[in-house]
Amino acid sequence: MYPACRTHAAAFSRLWTMSARRARAKRLFGWILLLFSASQRTAAQDDVPPYFKTEPVRSQLHLEGNRLVLTCMAEGSWPLEFKWIHNETELTRFSLEYRYLIPSLDRSHAGFYRCIVRNRVGALLQRKTEVQVAFMGTFEEGERSQAVSQGDGAVIPAPRIRSFPQPQVTWFRDGRKIPPSSRIAITLDNTLVILSTVAPDAGHYYVQAVNDKNGENKTSQPITLFVDNVGGPADPIAPTIIIPPRNTSVVSGTSEVTMECVANARPLIKLSITWKKDGTPVSSGLSDFNRRLTIIGPVLGDSGFYECEAVLRSSSVPSVGAGAYLHVHEPPQFVKEPERHITAEMEKVVDIPCQARGVPQPEIAWYKDAAPISPVKTPRYRVLAGGSLQVNGLLPDDTGMFQCFARNPAGEVQTNTYLAVTSIAPNITAGPSDSTVIDGMSVILHCETSGAPRPAITWQKGERVLASGSVQLPRFTLLESGSLLISPAHISDAGTYTCMASNSRGIDEASADLVVWARTRITSPPQDQSVIKGTKATMTCGVTHDPSVTIRYVWEKEGTVISTQSTQRVRLEPDGTLHISQTWSGDIGTYTCRVTSVGGNDSRSAHLRVRQLPHAPENPAAQLSFTEKRAINLTWTKPFDGNSPLIRYILEVSENNAPWTVLLANIEPESTAVTVSGLIPARSYQFRLCAVNDVGKGQFSKETDRVTLPEEPPSAPPQNVIASGRTNQSIMIQWQPPPESHQNGILRGYIIRYCLAGLPVGYQFKNITNPDVTNLLLEDLIIWTNYEIEVAAYNGAGLGTFSHKVTEWTLQGVPTIAPGNVQAEAVNSTTIRFTWSAPSPQFINGINQGYKLLAWEPGQEEEVTMVTVRPNFQDSVHVGYIMGLKKFTEYFTSALCFTTPGDGPRSPPKGLRTHEDTPGPVGHLSFTEILDTSLKVSWREPHEKNGILTGYRISWEEYNRTNTRVTHYLPNVTLEYRVTGLTALTTYTIEVAGMTSKGQGQLSSSTISSGVPPELPGPPTNLAISNIGPRSITLQFKPGYDGKTSISRWQMEAQVSIIGENEDWVMIHQVPNEPDARSLEVPGLNPYTFYRFRMRQVNIVGTSPPSQPSRKIQTMQAPPDMAPVNVTLRTASETSLWLRWVPLPEWEYNGNPELVGYRIQYSRTRPQARALTHVITDRLEREFTIEDLEEWTEYEVRVQAVNGIGAGPWSQSVRGRTRESVPSCGPTNVSAFATTSSSILVRWLEVPEPDRNGLILGYKVVYKEKDSDVSPQFWMVEGNTTHSIQLSGLGKYVLYEIQVLAFTRIGDGAPSAPPILERTLDDVPGPPVGILFPEVRTNSVRLIWQSPAQPNGIILAYQITYRLNSTNSNTATVDVLNPSARQYTVLGLKPESVYVFRITAQTRKGWGEAAEAIVITTEKRARPQPTSRPTVQQEDVQARSVLLSWEPGSDGLSPVRYYTIQSRELPDSNWTVHSASVSHEASSYVVDRLKPFTSYQFRVKATNDIGDSEYSEESEAITTLQDAPDEAPVILSVTPHTTTSVLIRWQPPPEEQINGILLGFRVWYRELLYDRLRSFSERSADSPSAPWTELTSPYSIRNLSDTSLTQHELDSLSKHKRYEIRLSVYNAVGDGPTSAPHEVFVGEAVPTAPPQKVAIQSATATQLDVTWEPPPLETQNGDIQGYKIYFWEFQRQNDTERLRTLFLPEGGAKLKNLTGYTTYMISVAAFNAAGDGPRSPPTRGRTQQAGHVRGTGKLPTLQRRSPANSMRDTAAKHPPPHRKATIQPLENTFSIPLF
Repeated sequence: MYPACRTHAAAFSRLWTMSARRARAKRLFGWILLLFSASQRTAAQDDVPPYFKTEPVRSQLHLEGNRLVLTCMAEGSWPLEFKWIHNETELTRFSLEYRYLIPSLDRSHAGFYRCIVRNRVGALLQRKTEVQVAFMGTFEEGERSQAVSQGDGAVIPAPRIRSFPQPQVTWFRDGRKIPPSSRIAITLDNTLVILSTVAPDAGHYYVQAVNDKNGENKTSQPITLFVDNVGGPADPIAPTIIIPPRNTSVVSGTSEVTMECVANARPLIKLSITWKKDGTPVSSGLSDFNRRLTIIGPVLGDSGFYECEAVLRSSSVPSVGAGAYLHVHEPPQFVKEPERHITAEMEKVVDIPCQARGVPQPEIAWYKDAAPISPVKTPRYRVLAGGSLQVNGLLPDDTGMFQCFARNPAGEVQTNTYLAVTSIAPNITAGPSDSTVIDGMSVILHCETSGAPRPAITWQKGERVLASGSVQLPRFTLLESGSLLISPAHISDAGTYTCMASNSRGIDEASADLVVWARTRITSPPQDQSVIKGTKATMTCGVTHDPSVTIRYVWEKEGTVISTQSTQRVRLEPDGTLHISQTWSGDIGTYTCRVTSVGGNDSRSAHLRVRQLPHAPENPAAQLSFTEKRAINLTWTKPFDGNSPLIRYILEVSENNAPWTVLLANIEPESTAVTVSGLIPARSYQFRLCAVNDVGKGQFSKETDRVTLPEEPPSAPPQNVIASGRTNQSIMIQWQPPPESHQNGILRGYIIRYCLAGLPVGYQFKNITNPDVTNLLLEDLIIWTNYEIEVAAYNGAGLGTFSHKVTEWTLQGVPTIAPGNVQAEAVNSTTIRFTWSAPSPQFINGINQGYKLLAWEPGQEEEVTMVTVRPNFQDSVHVGYIMGLKKFTEYFTSALCFTTPGDGPRSPPKGLRTHEDTPGPVGHLSFTEILDTSLKVSWREPHEKNGILTGYRISWEEYNRTNTRVTHYLPNVTLEYRVTGLTALTTYTIEVAGMTSKGQGQLSSSTISSGVPPELPGPPTNLAISNIGPRSITLQFKPGYDGKTSISRWQMEAQVSIIGENEDWVMIHQVPNEPDARSLEVPGLNPYTFYRFRMRQVNIVGTSPPSQPSRKIQTMQAPPDMAPVNVTLRTASETSLWLRWVPLPEWEYNGNPELVGYRIQYSRTRPQARALTHVITDRLEREFTIEDLEEWTEYEVRVQAVNGIGAGPWSQSVRGRTRESVPSCGPTNVSAFATTSSSILVRWLEVPEPDRNGLILGYKVVYKEKDSDVSPQFWMVEGNTTHSIQLSGLGKYVLYEIQVLAFTRIGDGAPSAPPILERTLDDVPGPPVGILFPEVRTNSVRLIWQSPAQPNGIILAYQITYRLNSTNSNTATVDVLNPSARQYTVLGLKPESVYVFRITAQTRKGWGEAAEAIVITTEKRARPQPTSRPTVQQEDVQARSVLLSWEPGSDGLSPVRYYTIQSRELPDSNWTVHSASVSHEASSYVVDRLKPFTSYQFRVKATNDIGDSEYSEESEAITTLQDAPDEAPVILSVTPHTTTSVLIRWQPPPEEQINGILLGFRVWYRELLYDRLRSFSERSADSPSAPWTELTSPYSIRNLSDTSLTQHELDSLSKHKRYEIRLSVYNAVGDGPTSAPHEVFVGEAVPTAPPQKVAIQSATATQLDVTWEPPPLETQNGDIQGYKIYFWEFQRQNDTERLRTLFLPEGGAKLKNLTGYTTYMISVAAFNAAGDGPRSPPTRGRTQQAGHVRGTGKLPTLQRRSPANSMRDTAAKHPPPHRKATIQPLENTFSIPLF
């Protein structure tokens, strides 16, 4: 509307309102009419005819599948309505929607589109636009063939293919592209022409078509061309035109046009083609061997007849020609057009001009209000010769829009005008009448008029204009007829309404009264209910109504009125509530509450459903599957569901008549058949089902017939296959049958196959035909050779799968050759030096354990001196020594190599003699013929001559008078000598010594009194003990009778520990050459040990009897002498280490056993580290876990034994490292600095070294908005070299909490604390959100909004801008509000107009992005209609998201503000809101955060200012794809099983975290190379980014496909290595995350077998001797450190069982202090560093009857063994020969005293 029109219309409206308020007298009519006429513009011009802002393009090309939106850009008086037409077919009815949406184009959508726009003034038809859809189909033809005679032209049409635009075609022959040539022509329609064909032209031809718009290309099937040699005519062949020119039309201005002419002749080289236009030769534009004529930029003058002529030069054959017309068209152009507005009086004649030109001459077509004008049907309308339209006898109905279209083949144009017929005053032919309406209903007040021009209608109530051509208030709609629609009516709408009709000829009006009744409404309607059978149902029917209105309730069921009088079960309360008790299936139905009153009627319905348990499935049947092995097909008939949808079926199975068990607990309720897979062959099965609904589980069906599966070969190998070498040529194999569920029939036996490991040799087989045999001894094998062994079971159906390969060596053999180049030489009188070279390894037959050097005297081969030498693998020549040999003695020497089983052959013996030395003492020095002055001295040759005796030296002297010494040298043959010249009765000392060339030997001396013969001495007496210390005492005594000669030696004997008359005495000390002693010190005693002593004295005659025993004494306590041995340290956890040692033997306690314990000292390995100690008071303890250590830290640990006196020596230090863990604190000095409005720079320093707890692999910056409930976000920084990161993409002016954490391979550490707070810089704000228009009137609106979701700073103000949504609206209203404003009311708007509101917020950085909303100033608003049913294409389904699409519904004259998407998880989840604010412009949305492999349904609702639409129809069920699992199994334990295997136990992840079908488990394991740690730590100081992979090897993976597993033995590991083990699950998509790592040390496991051959021998009434053999070597799992002997009285185990621990790997023990003549049960267990093995079966033994036992008086010679793993180094200190626990020399047993 023009501005002037709006001004005068408003002035008239105000004047008319004033006059109506004063009086409606007709005398004022003339004045008003006069004033109205002076306004220069008529009121009718308030209505602006429709017009197009822009015309559409003539054509537009789009790809198939794309989205297309066509718009009809028109304006005019509101309301404008639009209708769309496709190829003259209506697509839509008239509506307010000016767009037409095609969500996905296909080829059927191609064609011509146009829109029609209309308002009260008239209608216009838009110029058409052609929509072209680019697509490409497939070739419509298959293979074909055609033949041509040699010499003729072959015309091969291109295979047909549907495509737009026409594709570009390339011809190929046998894979090679065919270019045009003199013989080859490719026509404009892609036909291939081969001229003057020859035999080689035969072949396969095909085309490749490319659509250059969508990029698709297709290749055709081959076309086979045959060239027939029919002996055609001789040369020349007359020219023929194969492809003549075609008539062509083109629009002027086109870039070019081409005409073509293809001719054939022979010889082809003489063929010439010429062109003529209208008989005139043409020479330009020729190409392709003159076959084509191209005209560039054709114009009208290029039209004409074009002819081509083919001539065979130098030949008499006639030429041939052909021609066609070229037509150049020009599009229409108007020569004359009508004015935009034509006014004419009634009954006059008016000409509307319209003339156009073009080539060909355009046709003129006239339309009135978008309808074609037919002069035949309306003779008053006549089209004149030039095309103008003449209208005769104008009538009021001729007012409207006239359009003139000019069309020819080159296009169309249109022009239009508005014809207004005047000269008839308005007349209200049917005015409004008094009406009554109920609140909320619609009412129409009629006002039909006549007049010319058409009167403008204005409706008023009182002084308020409600509706007109330019004004429309909400709820008041001016209809096209002039009537007023009030929808919905409100109570406030009651009053008088006036309809005023006006045009340039005058005004007419009519009034009526409207009465509005308050509406009776059901505000609390009944709700759909579902109750369980037998319970009560209650349906409410709450009503709001006018208090003066009486209402009545009527309940109906399925349209039938319910009588509450006929049954007690149904009761109606006064408030309309209906109660139904004891519900049953007859109560099911739809219940309607009807409320009637004069204020209106209302009704609402609800459905009642009565649920019960489902019936049992019917007709269950089972039969073997024909398509799947080990499967049974089960079918049934769906039962009655109990009026509640079935949730699932439960399938139970009975296998081999076993009790019923649940097989499938969740069969889909839609199923009536299921295939039960994974059954076990050769077993019988019976099935039954029951159905489940939300009430519960129904009864089971009857059982199916029993079905038996056929037998199959075993599907699993034998279990626990173990191979152990028994001899050097045999291996024992043991196994267990396959699991029963995998035997698949009755086992018939086993096949064992074996071969040499790693060599390309074939298998050997053994067949065991007895299935009960589960072991086999493989014999006749090669010595010390590694074999691969596999075992498979077989049944009647065949051979099953072989087990995993087990590798085992035959036992070692003995070497078969001796060392080479053995040389021996004496290096002194007691030592021989050997040299030799090692034998070839192939003849060693095992592991070279070393060499034995042998020496023996001739004739005494049984008494060999042997020295063992460890192998030296570095030197080629080995050196060894035998020491301690006899001096000057002949020896044979030899050397041999030995392995564990035994010795190899000796080298050839070689003789030699040790060097000469001084001799030993002479033998048996004695005196005879003793006289007063002489005596005879006799002796024997020295027992140890140590060379060649050269003589003897004899000397004598008076006792203690060396000056009287007389010496004589005697020859070597002299063995006696008479000493003369003695003094009577005088004591002499006489000495004799042998002589060799090396000198004088050891002296032998004695005292004798001249004249007195010597005798045997008597025993010492009066023994007394003093100075008792820990290791010595002083023994005082009175010497006994000396036998008339000097005492040469004192002997001390003792009973040790066990004191008694029958106990043995052992010699503990001797003192020579102290004849005058009266007290002696006895050294070398054991601390804290009971002793009783006795003495003997020795003279030249012999040894005296023993003295009387002393009193029993106990030595004092002393600190232990030795440290615990075999100290090992293993990692236990992140904060603990596991320390183990061999406890001290009892005899090393050196104190009260109750006070014996161990002190552990541990410290970090760093310098000046503080040492901590821990004391263990249990003397038998052999392990301790050191707790509360630092993570990932190396410690040094040592152990010492302690008792009540003090501590013993420290053991050798051992080192160990705690496991890696997560950092215990975050990085230090964390800082954050905002760099922009969306980024923050974060810096930090390293984690303190003590808190790293491992190798730092990187950092994570954790950040989130402060006080936000959302999960934090992470920004990862790889490596340990970068200590800063720029966080980008952050919210603007947002306060963030920022923390930094470090992570190791174990996981994330603790974040830094406290969080750093930093705010990003401010920026311009985002758009305000939540814009709604809760109140809309015809001239005012109230809008509300929320502050921006991204304020990006402090909001300082809001700015609201609004304007009319039209192109000619150049002005906008702007208002600035304070920052607290959240609503705004606008007055003075135009009714029934579309306004655009824009709201922006302001920060100190400026104005931000605007939020825009459209509102229509009309009260005819309604809730939006629901969208179409949402759809999801299968290609848009992902594991965790789907792309949901829908088509919008009607917006109810109130624009949609947003959409809400709900989802529900099938089968039984409730609807939940997934996204509550989807953009109103969206018609698709990615629904994310879904669960993988889960079924969902979706629905959508739209929301506008009025409210929500109903939810759309539910989508089809969509199942998301599988995804990799989300969780890892939880490893419960990893424990050593053998020395090369560990047992892993785990708990699988929850089923909902599998995200698909579980296919199995993966065990990830790798060796942790801890020996690199120290060097790695040193390098990491210079290269902190050194990767963890330097310490680890790559993971190995073990796949486990059995999904029921919860444990697995991981074997074939390396001994004495530490492994990291993780676990994951996998499905069809991939692997889930791995579990937290578990570390385990491999190589130590407890013995798996008990000691063998336990035997008991009764020694005395209180002693049993127990012997045994060690457990088999393959079961020891390490070095045996000792044994535990459990013994108890027969049948009294609980009361009398005792334990003795033997910390030596010996093969026997003596149990003492037992009860006489009592039966004992004894069991023995071995233990190693890893722990105790199993006990042996109890063995029975009985002590002897009590009786008197006399001592033999013999002193046992004690030989103490000192095994390296139970005693200290004997080279440092030899143990005294009287320890409390003694190893008997001939029995190889321990004596263990029992206290």
